[in-house]
Order: sequence, then structure tokens, then C-alpha cells
Amino acid sequence: MVNMTKLAAPLDIGGVSIRNRVFLAPMSGITDEPFRRRAHAHGAGLVVSEMVASGELAKGRAGFDLRIRHSGLPVHMVQLAGREAIHMAEGARIAAGEGADIIDINMGCPAKKVTGGYAGSALMLDLDHALSLIEAVVGAVKVPVTVKMRLGWDEDALNAPTLARRAEQAGVKMVTVHGRTRCQFYQGKADWRAIARVKEAVSIPVVANGDVCSPAEAVAILEQSGADAVMVGRAHYGAPWIAGGIAIAAAGEKATNLPLNPAALADYVVAHYEDMLALYGVESGLRQARKHLGWYLDRHAGGVADDSRKAILTAFEPARVIALLRDVFSRDPQPLKLRSAA
Repeated sequence: MVNMTKLAAPLDIGGVSIRNRVFLAPMSGITDEPFRRRAHAHGAGLVVSEMVASGELAKGRAGFDLRIRHSGLPVHMVQLAGREAIHMAEGARIAAGEGADIIDINMGCPAKKVTGGYAGSALMLDLDHALSLIEAVVGAVKVPVTVKMRLGWDEDALNAPTLARRAEQAGVKMVTVHGRTRCQFYQGKADWRAIARVKEAVSIPVVANGDVCSPAEAVAILEQSGADAVMVGRAHYGAPWIAGGIAIAAAGEKATNLPLNPAALADYVVAHYEDMLALYGVESGLRQARKHLGWYLDRHAGGVADDSRKAILTAFEPARVIALLRDVFSRDPQPLKLRSAA
């Protein structure tokens, strides 16, 4: 039986001390600086940048500097994706130069636009090539390098234990395993027990990922996988506090900074919206914030009228969006129940 307090204990990743063992997963287009700041403020032990294409970063493509910019948090972790060793190495050097404390290599993304370019989880189809990328990154930087992977490409190629073992031999300091194959995408239930085979194959920390939304599920995934930490991803849609809430519950404490009433939630959502506009500029920020606003509405204002929802997600004037958000979240006089909050 896993003691839940394990989740509240610090973890060392290649000499970098992490305050607890409940992490925010890197999610493309989601875990930008405003989102990571919120997850960290709520207590997440480690927050990871959204996936950054190493080739675009190495070429100096506009906007990619925002994805690796240091957020001022105690540990800055950047995830890189790519297929070319020269670009992965250069991307790692650029990220480290911007203050990254840890570099993560994406070998788990199942998206067709990523695997179609033979990156992400497609790398699990060719472990020799995957290792060439790992060796290039480890050789390029002095900071710890980690890898995030899936169980394998499909049920006939469950090679995560082999990849993890070879990655450790190449100098990787931690591996994260999502308990699905690439071909499953996000269908079905993550196989937490299968992650145990990775844990048995290596001596470095293993992080278990997939279908964790609550303290009970965090304990269950540790029990079944034997992992050292947990990583929480999609449960954060419209709820940046989930990982932190699990960590705080593991410590036997109670979260004190949740927006537990309509006015507080309105302030929270508006502040997140304004932070995204400040980061990206109004034109880009308006577009990028819409998915977050949609999740907040889905999760906490399910009864919002269709016309109000449409107006919030299509308006081009920030002041109008903010006014609509405050109106929507002020209609319920009762304290809100933040579903899935720990």
C-alpha cells in the first residue's frame, strides 16, 4: 500500500531538487507561461513548457522564444520535439542558454502532425535513431535531460522498457511514461501496471502519466506502476489547480488559494485571460485564450446560454469578453463546486 505522503516528498532529478512528486504535464498549446505560473502557484511540484519544435527554435522562427522564456519559477523545464539530432542539440543549447534547468525530449506525442514528421512517439519505431537524439541533447548541455514516452507504438511493440534502459545508459536522468500506446491516442484506459515494467528496467526516477485526476487516482497509479512520481495532463483543462491540489492533499494540508465562489472564479478567469493577452499580444492572445475560456465555461458554468458562450468565444474586443465572463460567473449566487479539485 503506497503511503500518500510519498507524493508530497521532494524528488531529485539529476541534482535539481523538485518540491513534490505531482507534476503538470507538457501540453502543446496549453502549458504556456501563464498556465505554468498558475499550476505552480497552486502547488504543482514541477511544471513543463509546452512542446517546442527544435527545428523551428534552432532556425529562430518568430514566437518560439516565448515558449522557452524563463518564467521566473524555481525550476524551468523545457520540452523539445524533433527528428534531427543537429536541431535537437541546438534547441537544447538555446533553451539552456535561456535558463532551462531541465531539458525534456518528447517521444510520446501521438498527434499525426508530429508523428507524420517522424517525431514524438514515432521515434519509438526506431530506437537507434531515438538514442541518437538523446545522445545529441545530453552531449549538448550540462543540465539534466529527461525523456517522455508512451508504452510503445502499438500493442505489438511495447518497447518502453528498452527505450528507458538505453536512455538511462545514455545519461538521461528521468523518464515519464504515459500508459497508452501511440495507436491508442487517448482512447480506453491507461495501463498503469504496464508502466511497472519500465520502473523495473531502470534505476533513475520514473514518472507515471495517464488518467490521473484526483488524489485517489494518484495513489493508485503509484501502487500499480511502482513509479516515483505522477504527471497530470488533461485533467487541468479549465482547472490549473489539479496537480497542486493533489500534492497539497498528500501533505495533509488544505488548498487556500482556490477561487471558491463566482466572483473569485470570474476574477481568476479574467486574470488568466489578461495574462495571455499580455504575453501574445491582443490579436494572437484572443485566439489562443479561447480554448481555455471554453474549458472554464464547460467545467464551471455548464448552464451558460449558447448565445453568451458564442459571444465570449468569438468577440474580438477584450473588454467585451471580460464583461461577458463576469456576467456569466455572477449568475450563480451559490459557492461553486470545483469538480476534480483536490
